[in-house]
Amino acid sequence: MRLIVGLGNPDPEYQWTPHNLGFMVVDELANRNGIRVERPEGKALVGRGKIAGEEVLLAKPQTYMNLSGISVRELLAKYELDLDALLVMWDEVQLPLGTIRIHPDGRAGSHNGAKSVISAVGTQQFARLRLGCGSEHPLSSRREHVLRPMKKAELGAAAEMLGEAGDAVEMILAQGLDAAMTKYNRRKPTEPEASEQK
Repeated sequence: MRLIVGLGNPDPEYQWTPHNLGFMVVDELANRNGIRVERPEGKALVGRGKIAGEEVLLAKPQTYMNLSGISVRELLAKYELDLDALLVMWDEVQLPLGTIRIHPDGRAGSHNGAKSVISAVGTQQFARLRLGCGSEHPLSSRREHVLRPMKKAELGAAAEMLGEAGDAVEMILAQGLDAAMTKYNRRKPTEPEASEQK
């Protein structure tokens, strides 16, 4: 079984904010594969099913972002899963909106949800899919940027990214992390040359 976790905040006011892009990918995968993510378990809403022929547990922690790791740790323990079964998805202001990046490990950067997961599981060695939500303009406050509802144009770009992220997760399950990284980590022509990995 694979544990696929999208990070976000549970209150309705956060539903369409960049900080909930992880939740949105879980919803995308659930809708595609007929999985209902609604059972309370391990401080999360979870749904069990199959994606790309693999048994999966989709999860949306309900702890609020800064404590997401508590839920991840409880679900790993309950299902007796190793860290190589884990895939965590979160928003990333360091990447342009619409860009995804897949990595087998790495630091959390400034993301409090990722920091919580790393702290809770005791290592950076787990797969992650980062969902770009950066702005074309300098940000006066990252916090305000990720917690405010996306505008119409942003929602359109986000919808395309969610579809691509869903495809990427299915490819990870069917062909492995390396194949998905090769396909989806290609730099777009408009992307800055700065290193993605923080």
